[in-house]
Amino acid sequence: MHTLSRRTFLRAGAAGGGGLLVSFSLPASLRDALGAGAQAARDFMPNGFIRIDRDGRVTLIMHKVEMGQGTYTSMPMLLAEELEVDLSQVRLEHAPPDDALYAEPLFGVQETGGSTSVRGNWEPLRRAGATARSMLVSAAAETWKVPPGACRAASGAVIHGPSGRSLSYGALVDRAARLPVPRDVTLKDPKDFKLIGTSVKRLDTPDKVDGTAQFGIDVRLPGMRFAAVAACPVFGGKLASVDDTKAKAVPGVQQVVRLDDAVAVVADATWAAKQGLAALDIRWDEGPNANLSSADIVQQLTAASQKSGAVARKEGDVAAAMAGAAQKVEAIYELPFLAHATMEPVNCTVHVRPDGCDIWVGTQVPTFTQTAAAKVTGLPKAKVQVHNHLLGGGFGRRLEVDFITRAVQVAKQVTGPVQVMWSREEDIQHDMYRPYYYDRIAAGLDAHGMPVAWTHRVTGSSIMARVVNELFPKTLRVMRAAGVHQLFAMVKGLDVDAVEGAAEPPYALPNIRVDYVRQEPPGVPTAFWRGVGPTHSIFVVESFIDELAAAAKRDPFEYRRALLDRSPRAKAVLELAAEHAGWGRPVAAGGGRGIALLHAFGSYIAQVADVVVSKQGDVRVRRVVCAVDCGTVVNPDIVKAQMESGIVFGITAALWGEITIKNGRVEQHNFHDYRMLRMSETPVVEVHLVRSTEAPGGVGEPGTSAVMPAVANAIFAATGRRIRKLPVKDQLRSV
Repeated sequence: MHTLSRRTFLRAGAAGGGGLLVSFSLPASLRDALGAGAQAARDFMPNGFIRIDRDGRVTLIMHKVEMGQGTYTSMPMLLAEELEVDLSQVRLEHAPPDDALYAEPLFGVQETGGSTSVRGNWEPLRRAGATARSMLVSAAAETWKVPPGACRAASGAVIHGPSGRSLSYGALVDRAARLPVPRDVTLKDPKDFKLIGTSVKRLDTPDKVDGTAQFGIDVRLPGMRFAAVAACPVFGGKLASVDDTKAKAVPGVQQVVRLDDAVAVVADATWAAKQGLAALDIRWDEGPNANLSSADIVQQLTAASQKSGAVARKEGDVAAAMAGAAQKVEAIYELPFLAHATMEPVNCTVHVRPDGCDIWVGTQVPTFTQTAAAKVTGLPKAKVQVHNHLLGGGFGRRLEVDFITRAVQVAKQVTGPVQVMWSREEDIQHDMYRPYYYDRIAAGLDAHGMPVAWTHRVTGSSIMARVVNELFPKTLRVMRAAGVHQLFAMVKGLDVDAVEGAAEPPYALPNIRVDYVRQEPPGVPTAFWRGVGPTHSIFVVESFIDELAAAAKRDPFEYRRALLDRSPRAKAVLELAAEHAGWGRPVAAGGGRGIALLHAFGSYIAQVADVVVSKQGDVRVRRVVCAVDCGTVVNPDIVKAQMESGIVFGITAALWGEITIKNGRVEQHNFHDYRMLRMSETPVVEVHLVRSTEAPGGVGEPGTSAVMPAVANAIFAATGRRIRKLPVKDQLRSV
């Protein structure tokens, strides 16, 4: 065995109270450059701690959060597989905020998002388990004075083959903690996997069923108060004045907190706070955006889209190919602002004291949360403690810290802990929205109808610019110096998230130019929304490919298939989805069948949607067939559940999702006018998984992105009406 230098990533030591601690740390050069910053994505080294106690209990200190996606089952499976323990022996603890230890290697910061949890930790977590197993075997061999090769690990113990003697991991941890860490360990051959590839039941389900699971909204502390909040309804507006006389007369109301652009009522119960808020007489200074409308924003996007943008991809001579094309097809696509509308209302509990601040919340970004609170309170970050919880839905909403900042602002004026909760109306009207996108796309076709030229201009808000500039500019500088751009990068004005799915379509396109024009909507905050850039890019690309097939008078499936010879994985999922969907078979009266393909998040997905359009123009999605190649599947049932969930989320957005603005304020209020797909409207969903030995891709988000164009293309097949603007609602009333 060899001892690793301080620049290497594994280390071992004695855990508090006795035991073996195996952890990941950063290369010293990058750690020193960042301070408490990010790690280089090129090294693919995660930051997680694994602790084995003297009682044999294995603890994975989770640097990811569980928001329904199955992370708290799939990631322990990776560890347990190589460590040779039963999954029931592994328990989880939320990691504290620490980018230096827990940064996601694909992003460089501690966060859960971008469908990265398994694909970013696939090898490192397994390697950590294998390293710990190797050290425990060595400790047993040393105890028995036998060769390590004569010993093996199984079911949380080390067994000496010739004699049959065994020692539990708990009995070995103290000796193992004193051993040097092996430089290299051998990972299991996939044929020997016992857990990986099996549909293990979700570990978080029992507590969610019996109600013992703790979400942020469930926090209860001694002396805790409750606050309801109202912000200025107009983007960029301020609080002018408030008469709180009637509010203070409401039983239970204790305090009214005034902020620059909001007001909060603090009470001894949530209902009293809500009643007190309703009793306030508030006057708002509506500010410069008082007359802003959706039409204004679209007009600005239209004008901006006329200009050339930052180039995302340029190959061949597009102008010459377009000029020589036998046929030219052009289209403009628009996708609206979208809210997240998570099941668990936005909430955050904060206790601010002169010497510290504690935050109880469900967040996807613990270190951003810590930094935001430190900024508001003026405290050092080390004095801000973040107690993370399960999330009742994230979808990107809890990648943001606006609601945490608001809660800390309120808590600064309250003695003791206070839970600040937003109403559903407050949430929908003060969300951080998926950007409004305005896309110009064109293709030149040859005499056979195949593309010889392709141009695609994406125009919209830049989420990346805001995130990079506001939240971690230092991290970006170091990542750029290290040659690491990944998702969190703005290169010469290019938002790589906005063009993901547009810049790298899987099809053979010999002459292609894709560019991006940044156009910010006045005052409207934009943010990641489940599926991120591909939610719009895949819709545009896959809808337009369908348009090209129609122009060429070709079957949409066969047209795509002919363009995929250089992408065998994409071609395989396309064929699999078409086969199981019965592509080519007749559809019901008033029905249509549409197909779409996605390559994003490291995965390949094809979906076929069957829809029926009524004479009144109402769309009903009857069936969705989904074929998935996400590389090695850790837990098939979780992958299928993620596809089903994403499909429901995507259908909801395609048919009804829309945030509109009038007089500077959001017009939607609650689920009566921000429509959700109901249980009775949910289609039959079939998910077919491709067996693969490739490294895992992401599955949390791509299902959402793939289904939108599949539904739109099915509507065209049923009605002959091309959907170039979402949502579909009200567009087919004259069918």
